[in-house]
Amino acid sequence: METRGDLASILPFLPLVLRSSSLCWPSGALGSLKALALGSDVSRIRSGEVLFDAILDLRESLGLSSQPLAYGSASGFSSFFDELMSKEDSRIWFDNVVPEMARLLLQLPSLLESHYLKSDELFSEGKSGIRIMGPQEPGRVFLSQELIAALLSCAMFCLFPTSDRGFRGLPIINFDNLFAPLYWNEKQHQVQKVKCIVHYFERITSKMLTGSVSFERKVLHVDNSDHGLAYSSTTYWRSSTTPLCPFEVFSEGLIEDQPYEAIEVDFANEYFGGGALGQGCVQKDKHYQHYLGISKQEEIRFMINPELIVGMLFLPSMNANEAIEIVGVERFSSYSGYGHSFQFMGDYQDNKPYDSMGRRKTWIVAIDALCNPRMRQYGIEYLVRYALCNRLSETFPKHAKDIGNSESKGNPEGTSVSESSQARNFQGSRGIATGNWGCGAFGGDPEIKSMIQWLAASEGLRPFIHYYSFGEAALQKLEEATRWILQHGWTVSDLWSMLAEYCDQRLSSKTFNGFFDWLLPFSANTSSRALLFLVQTNLVAF
Repeated sequence: METRGDLASILPFLPLVLRSSSLCWPSGALGSLKALALGSDVSRIRSGEVLFDAILDLRESLGLSSQPLAYGSASGFSSFFDELMSKEDSRIWFDNVVPEMARLLLQLPSLLESHYLKSDELFSEGKSGIRIMGPQEPGRVFLSQELIAALLSCAMFCLFPTSDRGFRGLPIINFDNLFAPLYWNEKQHQVQKVKCIVHYFERITSKMLTGSVSFERKVLHVDNSDHGLAYSSTTYWRSSTTPLCPFEVFSEGLIEDQPYEAIEVDFANEYFGGGALGQGCVQKDKHYQHYLGISKQEEIRFMINPELIVGMLFLPSMNANEAIEIVGVERFSSYSGYGHSFQFMGDYQDNKPYDSMGRRKTWIVAIDALCNPRMRQYGIEYLVRYALCNRLSETFPKHAKDIGNSESKGNPEGTSVSESSQARNFQGSRGIATGNWGCGAFGGDPEIKSMIQWLAASEGLRPFIHYYSFGEAALQKLEEATRWILQHGWTVSDLWSMLAEYCDQRLSSKTFNGFFDWLLPFSANTSSRALLFLVQTNLVAF
């Protein structure tokens, strides 16, 4: 094991040590975990206050005392388990769940060693074992759900070293930041986030899961393309003859409930998971910035699919030409509301089928969105950047043909085709389910962002884009605009040219209208210059 480069990269961020070619817990931590695993009659842990004391003892045995936990986390643990949780649920948690989590942690060394051996067997040495997957390093990690459960138990007990995570661009991973806000105030949405996480542990400790999940860092090399032009150039987008794919607007419904095998967009920032483990503020240090939100789209997704959180352990921040695709995460919680109204609504039974690699057929792609872009989002360089990010939703070469359903040892990605009638002629390609990416709290223009996603999905030869508008008032004309554009048979180049023209007018204060009002002809708000541009470029006839 000591010769493995993948293990060497992740080991400083794990609570384990390597001795005689084997992973193990330090002796002090091992004894504490064994006591925890024997149950509350032995450990005497029957409250959140005592549990947190045990966590501190574990951290001291791991040499983590110099890496302080979030202020208020002790009171947060006590508040949740001793006051907010019912006495019966608390009894079950301390009598059953905590001992099972300790047993999982005792198995962590062997689970990791088995993971590396299995990864080598399936994908050749060092190709898919857990490791730090840094910027511009494309690659994939396959993890069993049991290993994920053990790693998340580490996070729950706050056992991951944190001293160098910020320097490496890694987001927070221990759950002290999840509990700490309960000390400051019992914000309902924060309590509900903790309920989702606690429910996950109740589920996995009652019946261990046997599937797997993959995390892939995708990197788009921007210096070449099928056109002989760089993806990062305006010339590439302006010269594309690719037709725009079908676009369907859903004013109601949720991305995670979409019925097709579509890729579901995670409205991320550059740090995978963003503020999923925090609360409502923006926090910065000299190494990185992470957003601690108020149950936004990404945070909710990480709470109802907690297996996503484990990617925060080994995936540093994304660059503009990168995205992260996750396949196979299971959903455990039902919920209602959004933002401050978010509420845990009980158990959710995920019935999505498995692929040949043992992964649920759920595809999620995390794409970075700039926070608070204001007027700079209308600059041509930012249009290119947005299009570049979304272009990474492409899984296959742009003009690949007859890919078929080839899940194999050499192609673990899989190419199953959606049952959607729109997807019939796009073998090996999945549609996109998305929404107001980079809008809301991030301040993006939803009209521009919807069009950018359409451009990128079309250029990636996606068979369709299903857009969940969440009732966004600014998108009332989205369906009218997309229908009008499709009726005129526009290509990627056509829509790109119109976006570029509109953004130029916004920056020069020649229009203050939204893109749809500016674009659609015969509207009282339509700019005369926009109409002239449409006629001159033959995009509309009169």
